[in-house]
Amino acid sequence: MTHVQSGPTCTQILAWFGADVIKVELPGRGDITRGQLRDKPNVDSLYFTMLNCNKRSITLNTKTKKGKEIFRELIRCCDVLVENFAPGALDRQGFTWEAIQGLNPRIIYASVKGFGPGPYEDCKVYENVAQCTGGAASTTGFDDGPPLVTGAQVGDSGTGLHLVAGILAALFQREKTGRGQRVTCAMQDSVLNLCRVKLRDQQRLAAGPLEEYPQYPNGVFGDAVPRAANSSGGGQPGWAVRTKGGGPNDYIYIIIQPVGWEPLMKMCGRPELITDPEWATPEARLPKLGKCFEIIEQWTMTLDKLEVMRKLNQFDVPCGPILDMREIAEEQSLRETGTVVEVDHPKRGKFLTVGNPIKLSDSPTDVKRSPFLGEHTGEILRSILGLDDDEVEEAQKEGAI
Repeated sequence: MTHVQSGPTCTQILAWFGADVIKVELPGRGDITRGQLRDKPNVDSLYFTMLNCNKRSITLNTKTKKGKEIFRELIRCCDVLVENFAPGALDRQGFTWEAIQGLNPRIIYASVKGFGPGPYEDCKVYENVAQCTGGAASTTGFDDGPPLVTGAQVGDSGTGLHLVAGILAALFQREKTGRGQRVTCAMQDSVLNLCRVKLRDQQRLAAGPLEEYPQYPNGVFGDAVPRAANSSGGGQPGWAVRTKGGGPNDYIYIIIQPVGWEPLMKMCGRPELITDPEWATPEARLPKLGKCFEIIEQWTMTLDKLEVMRKLNQFDVPCGPILDMREIAEEQSLRETGTVVEVDHPKRGKFLTVGNPIKLSDSPTDVKRSPFLGEHTGEILRSILGLDDDEVEEAQKEGAI
């Protein structure tokens, strides 16, 4: 019972792990993302296809009498029910946790919600709302600019991944107890879990300015964790510096560890700074980190970002080129590991999608195309629920399927 992104992320991972995932969609329209952000007319959008691989689709209107009957039978037959509707949507149709558990005491009922119990639990939440309420936006960006959301879908896909962990734990627990349980992930909670280092820094503020942030030593710290720009967020200073080419993503992120200072300064042509007491220790460099990265940038701008990475990795200096989506799509090593996969779709042709990020040595993932709307309705009703042709026809006439 999932749609858009958070729920489908969760169920796609489960499908890649080998679960038989039945995607329940409304007749006629289906998941709203089938038609959103289309790049080709009259075919399912990439938004949909990239979140619904390896699933089967059944159309079902649970507001009809026959639709409710079919849904009850699915609940009796299945191991897990996943939904990410607005708060109370299934309850209002009579499918409360108590009712679902009564139909199948072994079922795991898993939900994505915007907020946990409290004053906001009935509010609808989308990706950027979750980033804002979970602490990510207030700590992202430069200190003299507005809060920013990140392009990584930490609210939707991040919560979906959290929900996978809860479902697998509940299934494992069921093996010991014989009973299912309720699993809930709030998007606010999941984003906050991914922002734990910022909650760490909020508590450190009581002891004074946060030395690894760009505001130190001249900036003014308020009573909340500031935006950290490109600071590393860890114990070692880091920054994105420009490289040869001058394009919007011709940058590389470099971290200065104590053991990396000597090789960095040798490559930068500044060997005198290796032993200079004004530069030789992390404590001496801390007040002038901006100047440190200026020196490094003067060198990196003479090379492209991949050349810089190769040279720095010879000396174990942590670094990462800023790879844009075109570069990632064309990266052969990601194709070889199944992280980026080309899938053939009978209506849209070949398209790229992200493969399973979780690799199991004995259970490789075979990424298959997303289903057409209702493609497996008859197959599921007959093979799983045991309906005959007359019953399927009756359900169609009522508009249940």
